[in-house]
Amino acid sequence: MTFNDKMMKTRILFLTLFIIQSTLSMSQIVSGEKIKVYINNRPKINLDIDENRYSSQQGPGLLPETPGRYYALIIGINDYDDPQITDLDKPVRDAELFYSAITSKYSFDPQNVRLLRDATMAQIVEALDYFADIVKATDNFLIFYAGHGIWDAKAEIGFWLPSDANKDSKLAWFRNSTLRDYLKEIKSKHTLLISDACFAGSIFKTRGALMDASNAINKLYDLPSRKAMTSGIMTEVPDESAFLRFMVKRLIENNEKYLSSGQLFSSFEIAVSNNSNSVPKFGVIQDVGDEGGDFIFILR
Repeated sequence: MTFNDKMMKTRILFLTLFIIQSTLSMSQIVSGEKIKVYINNRPKINLDIDENRYSSQQGPGLLPETPGRYYALIIGINDYDDPQITDLDKPVRDAELFYSAITSKYSFDPQNVRLLRDATMAQIVEALDYFADIVKATDNFLIFYAGHGIWDAKAEIGFWLPSDANKDSKLAWFRNSTLRDYLKEIKSKHTLLISDACFAGSIFKTRGALMDASNAINKLYDLPSRKAMTSGIMTEVPDESAFLRFMVKRLIENNEKYLSSGQLFSSFEIAVSNNSNSVPKFGVIQDVGDEGGDFIFILR
Protein backbone atom coordinates (compact mmCIF):
# COMPACT_ATOMS: atom_id res chain seq x y z
CA MET A 1 0.00 0.00 0.00
CA THR A 2 1.45 3.33 -1.07
CA PHE A 3 1.73 6.36 1.14
CA ASN A 4 -1.02 8.11 -0.84
CA ASP A 5 -3.37 5.13 -0.27
CA LYS A 6 -2.79 5.33 3.49
CA MET A 7 -3.52 9.06 3.50
CA MET A 8 -6.73 8.51 1.54
CA LYS A 9 -7.99 5.87 4.03
CA THR A 10 -7.15 8.14 6.96
CA ARG A 11 -9.16 10.99 5.42
CA ILE A 12 -12.11 8.67 4.74
CA LEU A 13 -12.04 7.49 8.40
CA PHE A 14 -12.03 11.05 9.77
CA LEU A 15 -14.84 12.03 7.40
CA THR A 16 -16.95 9.07 8.55
CA LEU A 17 -16.45 9.96 12.25
CA PHE A 18 -17.35 13.57 11.52
CA ILE A 19 -20.63 12.56 9.81
CA ILE A 20 -21.61 10.28 12.73
CA GLN A 21 -20.90 13.00 15.27
CA SER A 22 -22.92 15.56 13.30
CA THR A 23 -25.87 13.15 13.10
CA LEU A 24 -25.86 12.63 16.88
CA SER A 25 -25.70 16.36 17.59
CA MET A 26 -28.52 17.26 15.20
CA SER A 27 -30.93 14.52 16.28
CA GLN A 28 -31.43 15.67 19.93
CA ILE A 29 -34.98 16.93 20.47
CA VAL A 30 -36.23 18.79 23.56
CA SER A 31 -39.97 18.58 24.04
CA GLY A 32 -42.28 19.65 26.85
CA GLU A 33 -41.12 18.79 30.32
CA LYS A 34 -38.95 15.84 29.35
CA ILE A 35 -35.69 15.76 27.41
CA LYS A 36 -35.47 12.83 24.98
CA VAL A 37 -32.48 11.92 22.84
CA TYR A 38 -33.16 10.41 19.40
CA ILE A 39 -30.55 8.69 17.27
CA ASN A 40 -31.38 8.14 13.60
CA ASN A 41 -35.02 9.10 14.41
CA ARG A 42 -35.46 6.20 16.85
CA PRO A 43 -35.81 6.75 20.63
CA LYS A 44 -32.68 5.35 22.19
CA ILE A 45 -32.28 7.06 25.56
CA ASN A 46 -34.87 8.79 27.76
CA LEU A 47 -33.02 10.98 30.25
CA ASP A 48 -36.35 11.65 32.03
CA ILE A 49 -35.32 15.09 33.27
CA ASP A 50 -38.31 16.92 34.75
CA GLU A 51 -37.52 20.60 34.36
CA ASN A 52 -40.19 21.58 36.93
CA ARG A 53 -38.10 19.93 39.65
CA TYR A 54 -35.80 22.91 39.48
CA SER A 55 -38.42 25.67 39.56
CA SER A 56 -37.69 26.37 43.26
CA GLN A 57 -33.99 26.77 42.53
CA GLN A 58 -34.42 29.99 40.62
CA GLY A 59 -32.23 33.00 41.28
CA PRO A 60 -32.90 35.91 43.68
CA GLY A 61 -36.12 37.80 43.04
CA LEU A 62 -37.97 34.86 41.46
CA LEU A 63 -40.81 32.78 42.83
CA PRO A 64 -42.22 29.32 42.13
CA GLU A 65 -44.49 29.27 39.07
CA THR A 66 -47.68 29.02 41.17
CA PRO A 67 -47.24 30.99 44.42
CA GLY A 68 -50.80 30.47 45.64
CA ARG A 69 -53.73 32.84 45.96
CA TYR A 70 -53.64 36.16 47.78
CA TYR A 71 -56.39 36.85 50.32
CA ALA A 72 -56.92 39.95 52.46
CA LEU A 73 -59.16 41.21 55.25
CA ILE A 74 -59.16 45.02 55.42
CA ILE A 75 -60.85 46.77 58.37
CA GLY A 76 -61.35 50.50 58.87
CA ILE A 77 -63.37 51.93 61.77
CA ASN A 78 -64.38 55.59 62.07
CA ASP A 79 -67.63 55.59 64.02
CA TYR A 80 -68.23 54.09 67.46
CA ASP A 81 -71.62 53.40 69.03
CA ASP A 82 -70.43 54.33 72.52
CA PRO A 83 -70.30 58.15 72.87
CA GLN A 84 -67.48 57.70 75.39
CA ILE A 85 -65.23 56.41 72.56
CA THR A 86 -64.00 59.20 70.28
CA ASP A 87 -64.95 58.82 66.64
CA LEU A 88 -62.17 58.96 64.05
CA ASP A 89 -62.04 60.61 60.63
CA LYS A 90 -59.48 58.73 58.55
CA PRO A 91 -59.39 54.92 59.13
CA VAL A 92 -62.16 54.04 56.63
CA ARG A 93 -60.57 56.26 53.99
CA ASP A 94 -57.16 54.70 54.75
CA ALA A 95 -58.61 51.19 54.45
CA GLU A 96 -60.16 52.11 51.09
CA LEU A 97 -56.86 53.53 49.82
CA PHE A 98 -55.03 50.36 50.86
CA TYR A 99 -57.71 48.19 49.22
CA SER A 100 -57.36 50.16 45.98
CA ALA A 101 -53.56 49.88 46.00
CA ILE A 102 -53.34 46.11 46.47
CA THR A 103 -56.23 45.14 44.17
CA SER A 104 -55.21 47.41 41.29
CA LYS A 105 -51.45 46.86 41.28
CA TYR A 106 -50.75 43.58 43.10
CA SER A 107 -51.95 39.97 42.94
CA PHE A 108 -55.03 40.45 45.13
CA ASP A 109 -58.16 39.67 43.13
CA PRO A 110 -61.12 41.73 44.45
CA GLN A 111 -63.21 38.59 45.02
CA ASN A 112 -60.54 37.38 47.48
CA VAL A 113 -60.50 40.60 49.51
CA ARG A 114 -63.03 41.70 52.15
CA LEU A 115 -63.26 45.39 53.05
CA LEU A 116 -65.13 46.02 56.31
CA ARG A 117 -66.15 49.59 57.12
CA ASP A 118 -67.06 50.34 60.76
CA ALA A 119 -66.97 46.62 61.53
CA THR A 120 -68.60 45.17 64.62
CA MET A 121 -67.05 42.45 66.75
CA ALA A 122 -69.32 39.84 65.13
CA GLN A 123 -68.37 40.97 61.61
CA ILE A 124 -64.65 40.72 62.37
CA VAL A 125 -65.03 37.25 63.85
CA GLU A 126 -67.26 36.09 60.97
CA ALA A 127 -64.73 37.31 58.40
CA LEU A 128 -61.82 35.57 60.15
CA ASP A 129 -63.86 32.36 60.36
CA TYR A 130 -64.55 32.67 56.61
CA PHE A 131 -60.85 32.97 55.75
CA ALA A 132 -59.95 30.15 58.14
CA ASP A 133 -62.20 27.90 56.04
CA ILE A 134 -60.93 28.85 52.57
CA VAL A 135 -57.25 29.79 52.89
CA LYS A 136 -54.98 26.86 52.00
CA ALA A 137 -51.41 26.06 53.02
CA THR A 138 -50.08 27.37 49.69
CA ASP A 139 -51.93 30.70 49.95
CA ASN A 140 -51.03 34.14 51.32
CA PHE A 141 -53.16 36.09 53.79
CA LEU A 142 -53.02 39.77 54.76
CA ILE A 143 -54.88 41.54 57.57
CA PHE A 144 -55.10 45.35 57.65
CA TYR A 145 -56.63 47.18 60.62
CA ALA A 146 -57.12 50.92 61.13
CA GLY A 147 -59.04 52.13 64.16
CA HIS A 148 -58.75 52.44 67.92
CA GLY A 149 -56.43 50.20 69.89
CA ILE A 150 -56.05 49.87 73.66
CA TRP A 151 -53.36 48.44 75.91
CA ASP A 152 -54.46 47.17 79.33
CA ALA A 153 -51.27 47.61 81.35
CA LYS A 154 -52.62 45.73 84.37
CA ALA A 155 -53.68 42.65 82.39
CA GLU A 156 -50.87 43.14 79.82
CA ILE A 157 -53.31 42.57 76.97
CA GLY A 158 -53.77 44.57 73.77
CA PHE A 159 -57.13 45.06 72.05
CA TRP A 160 -58.70 46.39 68.87
CA LEU A 161 -61.96 48.28 69.43
CA PRO A 162 -64.71 47.27 66.97
CA SER A 163 -67.45 49.81 66.26
CA ASP A 164 -69.78 48.26 68.88
CA ALA A 165 -67.16 48.30 71.67
CA ASN A 166 -68.20 49.72 75.03
CA LYS A 167 -65.68 51.74 77.03
CA ASP A 168 -66.80 50.16 80.31
CA SER A 169 -66.98 46.53 79.13
CA LYS A 170 -64.47 44.31 77.34
CA LEU A 171 -67.20 42.06 75.93
CA ALA A 172 -66.80 43.48 72.42
CA TRP A 173 -63.07 44.26 72.60
CA PHE A 174 -61.07 42.16 70.16
CA ARG A 175 -58.08 40.70 72.02
CA ASN A 176 -54.58 40.24 70.66
CA SER A 177 -54.71 36.70 72.02
CA THR A 178 -57.80 36.01 69.89
CA LEU A 179 -56.00 37.36 66.85
CA ARG A 180 -53.03 35.09 67.60
CA ASP A 181 -55.38 32.11 67.78
CA TYR A 182 -56.74 32.96 64.34
CA LEU A 183 -53.23 33.34 62.95
CA LYS A 184 -52.56 29.78 64.11
CA GLU A 185 -55.87 28.53 62.70
CA ILE A 186 -55.54 30.16 59.28
CA LYS A 187 -53.02 27.81 57.66
CA SER A 188 -51.61 30.17 55.04
CA LYS A 189 -48.03 29.88 53.89
CA HIS A 190 -47.50 33.57 54.61
CA THR A 191 -49.52 35.91 56.82
CA LEU A 192 -48.88 39.64 57.14
CA LEU A 193 -50.61 41.84 59.72
CA ILE A 194 -50.63 45.60 59.12
CA SER A 195 -52.05 47.52 62.06
CA ASP A 196 -52.48 51.30 62.09
CA ALA A 197 -53.83 51.82 65.59
CA CYS A 198 -52.83 53.07 69.03
CA PHE A 199 -50.66 50.55 70.88
CA ALA A 200 -50.52 48.36 67.76
CA GLY A 201 -47.05 47.22 68.78
CA SER A 202 -48.54 45.22 71.63
CA ILE A 203 -48.91 42.33 69.16
CA PHE A 204 -45.12 41.91 69.59
CA LYS A 205 -45.30 42.09 73.40
CA THR A 206 -44.37 38.46 74.09
CA ARG A 207 -40.92 38.88 72.56
CA GLY A 208 -39.77 41.55 70.12
CA ALA A 209 -37.87 40.62 66.98
CA LEU A 210 -36.83 42.51 63.89
CA MET A 211 -36.41 40.76 60.59
CA ASP A 212 -32.92 40.06 59.25
CA ALA A 213 -33.92 40.41 55.62
CA SER A 214 -32.39 38.39 52.78
CA ASN A 215 -32.10 39.58 49.20
CA ALA A 216 -33.15 36.18 47.82
CA ILE A 217 -36.91 36.64 47.42
CA ASN A 218 -37.48 33.02 46.48
CA LYS A 219 -35.83 31.85 49.71
CA LEU A 220 -38.05 34.18 51.73
CA TYR A 221 -41.11 32.81 49.97
CA ASP A 222 -40.01 29.21 50.47
CA LEU A 223 -40.28 29.42 54.29
CA PRO A 224 -43.60 30.05 56.10
CA SER A 225 -43.94 33.44 57.76
CA ARG A 226 -46.09 35.32 60.28
CA LYS A 227 -45.01 38.97 60.23
CA ALA A 228 -46.51 42.27 61.34
CA MET A 229 -45.89 45.93 60.68
CA THR A 230 -47.45 48.51 62.95
CA SER A 231 -47.73 52.29 63.00
CA GLY A 232 -46.50 52.52 66.59
CA ILE A 233 -44.98 50.49 69.37
CA MET A 234 -46.70 51.17 72.70
CA THR A 235 -47.90 54.73 72.11
CA GLU A 236 -50.94 56.56 70.79
CA VAL A 237 -50.92 57.42 67.10
CA PRO A 238 -52.64 60.36 65.36
CA ASP A 239 -55.84 60.04 63.34
CA GLU A 240 -54.00 61.48 60.29
CA SER A 241 -51.67 58.58 59.59
CA ALA A 242 -48.20 59.21 58.18
CA PHE A 243 -47.70 55.44 58.41
CA LEU A 244 -50.55 54.71 56.02
CA ARG A 245 -49.74 57.63 53.71
CA PHE A 246 -46.11 56.63 53.12
CA MET A 247 -46.84 52.89 52.96
CA VAL A 248 -49.48 53.30 50.22
CA LYS A 249 -47.20 55.76 48.42
CA ARG A 250 -44.40 53.18 48.33
CA LEU A 251 -46.78 50.45 47.17
CA ILE A 252 -48.00 52.61 44.30
CA GLU A 253 -44.50 53.80 43.31
CA ASN A 254 -42.92 50.34 43.45
CA ASN A 255 -41.87 48.87 40.09
CA GLU A 256 -40.17 45.72 41.36
CA LYS A 257 -41.97 42.53 40.33
CA TYR A 258 -41.49 41.01 43.78
CA LEU A 259 -41.51 43.11 46.97
CA SER A 260 -41.09 41.54 50.41
CA SER A 261 -42.88 43.09 53.37
CA GLY A 262 -39.46 43.68 54.95
CA GLN A 263 -38.36 45.68 51.90
CA LEU A 264 -41.66 47.59 51.88
CA PHE A 265 -41.29 48.54 55.55
CA SER A 266 -37.67 49.62 55.10
CA SER A 267 -38.68 51.87 52.21
CA PHE A 268 -40.98 54.07 54.34
CA GLU A 269 -39.86 53.56 57.97
CA ILE A 270 -37.59 56.62 58.08
CA ALA A 271 -40.16 58.81 56.30
CA VAL A 272 -42.77 57.97 58.97
CA SER A 273 -40.36 58.66 61.84
CA ASN A 274 -39.34 61.98 60.25
CA ASN A 275 -42.92 63.13 59.72
CA SER A 276 -44.70 62.01 62.90
CA ASN A 277 -44.13 61.23 66.55
CA SER A 278 -44.75 57.53 65.93
CA VAL A 279 -42.07 54.85 65.73
CA PRO A 280 -43.26 52.16 63.29
CA LYS A 281 -42.23 48.57 63.91
CA PHE A 282 -41.79 45.43 61.83
CA GLY A 283 -41.14 41.95 63.16
CA VAL A 284 -42.21 38.38 63.82
CA ILE A 285 -45.49 37.53 65.50
CA GLN A 286 -44.24 35.01 68.01
CA ASP A 287 -45.56 31.48 68.56
CA VAL A 288 -47.91 31.33 65.56
CA GLY A 289 -45.77 29.44 63.03
CA ASP A 290 -43.15 31.81 61.59
CA GLU A 291 -40.16 29.93 60.10
CA GLY A 292 -38.14 32.86 58.78
CA GLY A 293 -39.85 33.54 55.45
CA ASP A 294 -41.63 36.71 54.37
CA PHE A 295 -44.83 37.89 52.70
CA ILE A 296 -44.17 38.79 49.04
CA PHE A 297 -46.21 41.40 47.16
CA ILE A 298 -46.34 40.49 43.44
CA LEU A 299 -47.09 43.03 40.74
CA ARG A 300 -49.84 42.17 38.30
